[in-house]
Amino acid sequence: KRWTCSGAILCLTGSIMAEADEPTNRHLQSGGMFAPFAYPAFRSIWFANLSANLGASLQGIGAAWLMTSLTPSHQMLGLIQSSATIPIMLFGVFAGAIADNYDRRMVMLVSQAGMLVVSVLLAVLTWQDMITPWSLLLLTLVLGIGIALNSPAWQASVREQVGLRDLPQAVSLNTIAFNLARTTGPALGGLVIALWSVTAAFAINAVCRPPLILAVWRWRSVAPPKERRPMLPAIATGIRFCAGSSPLRRILLRGLVLGFGIAGYHALLPAVVRHQLGGSEMELGALLAVFGLGSILAALVVGPARRRWGTERVLMVATAGFIAAQIALAYATSIVMAMPATFVAGGSWVATLTTVNVAMQLRSPNSILGRCLSIYQTITFGGMAIGSYFWGLLADWWGLPFALQMAALFMAVTLLLLRLFAPMPGRDEGRIDADTGETAPI
Repeated sequence: KRWTCSGAILCLTGSIMAEADEPTNRHLQSGGMFAPFAYPAFRSIWFANLSANLGASLQGIGAAWLMTSLTPSHQMLGLIQSSATIPIMLFGVFAGAIADNYDRRMVMLVSQAGMLVVSVLLAVLTWQDMITPWSLLLLTLVLGIGIALNSPAWQASVREQVGLRDLPQAVSLNTIAFNLARTTGPALGGLVIALWSVTAAFAINAVCRPPLILAVWRWRSVAPPKERRPMLPAIATGIRFCAGSSPLRRILLRGLVLGFGIAGYHALLPAVVRHQLGGSEMELGALLAVFGLGSILAALVVGPARRRWGTERVLMVATAGFIAAQIALAYATSIVMAMPATFVAGGSWVATLTTVNVAMQLRSPNSILGRCLSIYQTITFGGMAIGSYFWGLLADWWGLPFALQMAALFMAVTLLLLRLFAPMPGRDEGRIDADTGETAPI
């Protein structure tokens, strides 16, 4: 059981580091990049979330690689990627209303506990050789439902943990945690699958989830009691507000377009490694690790870049980088050729989605923050889910290189159109209070 012990030690490191509750702000400059770590709740959940993201990264690479061995269909591979995002598209707005109507801490606990149960079931079924393409798809879909329920509550709780002043830095640090796991997770996942099995990767994911449950359990939210409203009217309120706000409409449109275009890279990368480049799970893990490295470096600089050059310029450069990465991957003939493209894709991916996410958070009223974020996630991840299936279908018809080229072309055309007709809101377009209608500066 060496892999079980190693996974437990690695994942519980986050839980051990999360035990300290005393602020450590002696070396932190107020408002600086690492200022959110001065808040005990944020610090504790951040390290535990790193553990959970590491396990999820292993589960993701295991599911994608297992699907390539269970079926040659690129559509099924696209669906396995979509399974994590389709639930957000279908249930996201309901999850947002739940986050605004109920204790966000309890919502996070329930969803994380459910994902733990499904993770254990996935590991057991794979160990017993009872897994099929459709059962694998179903279980990853259920995990996606857990993510859909957890995500609005988790993102909305960040403001409770650090306050509005340090919110952009907290979002960037959460992105770093996610991509730090993406850097080490795929390499570790490829190694685990190569040395042992996909079952081992699934089991480590199950071991990595309890630290986050413990950290959220220990957090005591100071948010005031919520005034519960009927579910459908609450959802309608959020939709009306987003539809009536010109800045939010433009942010949501950009999220939809970016999600659809970016999905081609994520959905087709495992197939490119296996079928186009003739690589193994180790090579896939190496590429995903390079992707994660680019993501981390971008997360460190995207905040200062956004403050200096503005949201629109950062998005233009990052989108152009992702376009170049997709084209380069389409023409790659070896793992070495694919690595620079993967690095650029990782940095561009974080720069685009982090920038859009921060813009949405800063311009959403606190009273309906969960619903606004859920609508953003529904649209963005819905674009990813539809895009994953569409680019996989296109790859089945015309081949992997053609699908990647068309995804790049789509992003190039929409980048130009949105820049001309629906630019991202500037600093003067601040946050509108949902009750008073007054605008607060960003």
